[in-house]
Parts: sequence; C-alpha cells; structure tokens
Amino acid sequence: MARRSGLALLLLLPPLVLGRGPLPLVLNTWPFRNATEAAWRTLASGGGPLDAVEQGCATCEREQCDGTVGFGGSPDELGETTLDAMIMDGTTMNVGAVGDLRRIKNAIGVARKVLEHTAHTLLVGESATKFAESMGFISEDLSTSASRALHSDWLARNCQPNYWRNVVPDASKYCGPYKPPGFLKQEGSTYKETGNNYGHDTIGMVVVHKMGHTAAGTSTNGLKFKIHGRVGDSPVPGAGAYADDTAGAAAATGDGDILMRFLPSYQAVEYMRQGEDPTVACQKVISRIQKYFPNFFGAVICANVTGSYGAACGKLPTFTQFSFMVYNSLRNQPTEEKVECI
Repeated sequence: MARRSGLALLLLLPPLVLGRGPLPLVLNTWPFRNATEAAWRTLASGGGPLDAVEQGCATCEREQCDGTVGFGGSPDELGETTLDAMIMDGTTMNVGAVGDLRRIKNAIGVARKVLEHTAHTLLVGESATKFAESMGFISEDLSTSASRALHSDWLARNCQPNYWRNVVPDASKYCGPYKPPGFLKQEGSTYKETGNNYGHDTIGMVVVHKMGHTAAGTSTNGLKFKIHGRVGDSPVPGAGAYADDTAGAAAATGDGDILMRFLPSYQAVEYMRQGEDPTVACQKVISRIQKYFPNFFGAVICANVTGSYGAACGKLPTFTQFSFMVYNSLRNQPTEEKVECI
C-alpha cells in the first residue's frame, strides 16, 4: 500500500514542476561562457540534461578553462596532471565518476561511460585509465610545456607550497620524500585552509530540462602540487555535485579537501527540498562550513526544478565576489552573474 502511495505521489510531481519558471536552465561555476553555450546548444538540438552536462564540461576540458580543468594544468608533486570528473542523473539517481584519472583528456566522457556501462559509481587511478581505454578513449600525455614549467619552478622553490604536515624533513622548508617523525608528539595542524594560490577552479554544472529533469556534473585537474594520488570533492556524489528531480541540483567549487567533508551539494538540494530558495540554500551551506573553517575558499551554485537559481561563496580578503554563468529561456545568450560573498 505504501509503495502504491509513493508511486501515486511521483506521478503527481511533473505537473507541479512545469511552467513555474524559465526552463530549461543551464548554470555553471565561473565565467566559462563557452561551456554554458555548449550545454545550451545540446538542449536546443534535442539532447537531454546528461548530454548537456557532458558537452558543457567537455568544452572546458578541451579549452583548459583557466588552467584548472583538463590537460596541461595543476601538476601534482611528481609533475603529472591527473583529472577528476563526475556526472549525475537526477531522474534515476545514477552516477558515474572518475578520480585520479591519468593520460585521458576527456574525463567527463569517461565518467559518463562509468554511468552507462557499469554498475559502479567511481573508478580511480590506473584502473580508471584502463577502463577508459577499453571504452575507446586514447591514452596520451596530459603534461604540456606550461605544466612542466610550473612543476620546475615549484621544485626550485623548495616545493612550496605543499600539502604535507607533521613530517620530516620540515615540509615548510624542504622537498620530500617525507616520513612521519615517529618519536615526536604530533603538534597542532599546520594545514592552511586557503592560501594566496586559489583562483578559478572546478567547472560545476547544473542543468534543468524543460520537463523538470535534472543533471549535474564536474570536471577538474585539482590542486596544483597536490600529493600524488589525491582526489578532491569533484568526483564525490553530494560533494562536487548532486541532482534530484524531486528537489533540484547543485554543484560546488573551491577547496575540495574541505568541501567534501560537508557534502555541500547534497545539503543544498536537501535545503531546497525543504522549501528554501536556491540562494538561501547555497548560503546556508557556506555558513555551515564557515563555522568550522572560517577562512575556507569555496562557492556553491543551486537550482530548483522550477527554474529558480542562486549562488553563494565564502568571503575572503581577496575573494569577495563569485562569478557564475546562467542561460535560460528568458535570455538569448549566456549571462555572467555575480554574487557578493558572505
């Protein structure tokens, strides 16, 4: 009886989400206009929300958006560029994701194959690369002269900054390899939530179809000089992005090591499910993180199934506004919007 009641409720949902806002909607982090346009063109040509998210993120991968998406950017401490990506279907709640993907340029495309051709959610590292090759993706070096120069300069600065702590030799002064001190009592954390090295980050994208169906996705090459093997929030469902046709969708950008501890995209969608306006949902997520990490760098975009949208960011001395892109049926081109950080 309960299952019949639930089914009846689901059957009632589509009429409730139609005609209440400007749909379809494409929303993405940062002023990555070409990605927004690619997603919109996909919808206009009859593609679904998953197709739009994939094409939008893939555009950034090819264009190496701001050096933080795609090949040739953010070398890790060994000088290698690795990629993280995720795509989520808000209708079926299926997810495909890859982390620490090596030597494959189209990370969001591989994530889509994980969603479509496996029963898994997340594949990582060399095994993800082998899977990609089995799906027809070409293995190639993701390094460029620019990323090699970044790595060389970093080595010349005694590997500063880096993400090690409580190790010997002193990671704030020297390069590794590092070892735990063993006989010394661990001191308080020296990890800084942010530094002066942040900037544009992950592309996170949210798409709401004219029928109210949702999808969300991410793609990034992560932190510059990260520890080899590090995976951030981007490929983690509920952290990097989340979508649910019964409420809405959200995506996050910023310090992934902090963001993934709070599942901000999932939390934002849940706030919208409770009736919160998308802007308020985003703000509540940022405020929640700031209680623990007041200096963290990050932002969230949110959209509900009626086409309303919003964004929020954590205010820092050198980060007071967050830019994001919007395209909906009321506009004839992608529009950059800005929100004041809180």
